[in-house]
Amino acid sequence: MSPTVELLAAIEILAFGAGGLYVILAARRNRLCWIPGAVGAALFGVLAAFRGLPMQSGLQVYYVGMSVYGWMNWSRSARDGDLPVSTWSWRGHLLACAALTGISFLTAQWLAAETRAAWPLLDSLTTWFSLFATWLVARAKLENWIYWIIIDGVLVFLCYVQDMRLMALLYAFYVFVAAAGFVGWRRRMQLQAVPA
Repeated sequence: MSPTVELLAAIEILAFGAGGLYVILAARRNRLCWIPGAVGAALFGVLAAFRGLPMQSGLQVYYVGMSVYGWMNWSRSARDGDLPVSTWSWRGHLLACAALTGISFLTAQWLAAETRAAWPLLDSLTTWFSLFATWLVARAKLENWIYWIIIDGVLVFLCYVQDMRLMALLYAFYVFVAAAGFVGWRRRMQLQAVPA
């Protein structure tokens, strides 16, 4: 049985609120971000499933799991000393991008042949790169914000054309928060390098 339009709208509003709270707290490096992150991911997963975006729906399950991992990792660092912001090698990024792009094309072909996915390639690219970017957040890697700026920009379009206007607005908001997150984390990384 398909949910009513009103129910989907309510789920979208709740996912919007939880997602907004998550990204604001994450940009401030507040470990409480992982709680609304998990709630928002679960809600958006349901919404994406009903809007023909199977990869996005599956991605949200991963986000719930990464929220648990992120909470544990950031909590442990709060006990042991702050988890420092760091960078990942350019070579690592190039290899990851090449592998993720290849996997995305394979997944898109499968989705186009086997499902009624609305946007197989964009759904696949944003999903696989989001998996990677979320791992970078949990590991406190500065470059996660650059990935999010690009991913969220694509998701603005994807959500808008799939009639998820509030989610499109949320992802537009995410672009700006990701830019602010990058600036804030870079400043924090520079302060870490200054001897106390």
